[in-house]
Amino acid sequence: MKSLPILLLLLVGKICFAQQNYMLSGTVKDKRGEALPGAGVYVSGYKIATASNHNGHYALSLKPGNYDILVQLIGYKALNKNIIISDKAIKLDLVLEESITQLNEVTIKPDPDRPHYIAMFKDFFIGTTPNAEQCKMINPNVLLIDYDKEQAKLTVKTDQFLIIENQALGYRIKYLVNNFEYSSRTNIIYYEGFPYYEDLQGSARKKKIWAKKRLTAYLGSSQHFFNALYKGTAIEEGFIINKLITQPNRDKPSDSIIRANIKRLTKVQEGLLRKTINLNHGDSLSYWFRKKNLPDGISILSRSPILPDTLVHFKNQDIKSINFTDKLYIIYTKEKEDPLFANRIGLSISRPLDMPDYQISTITLQIAPVYFYANGGIYNPRAMLYAGYWAWEKIADSVPMDYLPSADVKK
Repeated sequence: MKSLPILLLLLVGKICFAQQNYMLSGTVKDKRGEALPGAGVYVSGYKIATASNHNGHYALSLKPGNYDILVQLIGYKALNKNIIISDKAIKLDLVLEESITQLNEVTIKPDPDRPHYIAMFKDFFIGTTPNAEQCKMINPNVLLIDYDKEQAKLTVKTDQFLIIENQALGYRIKYLVNNFEYSSRTNIIYYEGFPYYEDLQGSARKKKIWAKKRLTAYLGSSQHFFNALYKGTAIEEGFIINKLITQPNRDKPSDSIIRANIKRLTKVQEGLLRKTINLNHGDSLSYWFRKKNLPDGISILSRSPILPDTLVHFKNQDIKSINFTDKLYIIYTKEKEDPLFANRIGLSISRPLDMPDYQISTITLQIAPVYFYANGGIYNPRAMLYAGYWAWEKIADSVPMDYLPSADVKK
């Protein structure tokens, strides 16, 4: 049984839509109290940003919600603050710390494997979809890469924005990577950080193409799913929610029995080097190794639809939550799988023979419950493991958290 690549994705930046906006304002200064003009103040995951003026003052108009605010200025360490806007304006003064880097710290030792690790990072962070083929990392030199051979784990972070130009969707993404991890042993990908989206310049024809591709990227995504789940329109918008139930494998004995038999037969085999060989012992040892390699459980798909009303719980006026056992089996019926995905070994989720090639993803709960906002943003990091289509689509297929398709594009 092949293991499925799994994506553990932290969506940073959350908001609950409301009618009235409130002002977030303050000053950006250094530790000596001097104003810092030109500092970039970004709302992570959105297309909302400003810069401090000559007095270090900044101001942003925001709807009520939960936000991650990122401040960056060359020569200073990036600073992030989480804020909650409810029913009034907020004043937030920000103090940046100088980034003092010694010469020996900026001298990068040549690593012949670095191009290989960058290629791995690009595949697992930006993706391998058709949209990913039109993405380019402008400044890969900012990637701080570490590979642990014993753990078979690739770790990447940045202390300044990684800039990605997405010519497929028309975005310039600035991403401060807090942490990226990929383990070839577990096949789990995890990343978190602070993305900021800008629109690329293009002709009217180009913008129309981008608008259509952005809509395609959004529809069926995890962001779309949780947005529809929040509104109570998941079924109408094309999602079917089933359960993938794991039952114990009756053909596999307990681990203690398997270990005991392998240990007993291994000792017999070692003794046979000095005695007459009995071929049955070898057959028995192979038998118990086959039992050891059997899966612990067998997954059974329950095709009884789970109603969103029974899955979603009301936390407060801004947040809802879900909690479940086993795995959620999410079918998006309004788009088919891309042929490139279907042909990638180990990615596709098994489906009944009578089911069309709809996009299928699964959710495994890691931390219960999962809290989410009206725009599809997830509150608690490392809460879920995605497999299937959602694990395939990564940064190249992402849109800002404030993305709203225009009516003409929807048609």
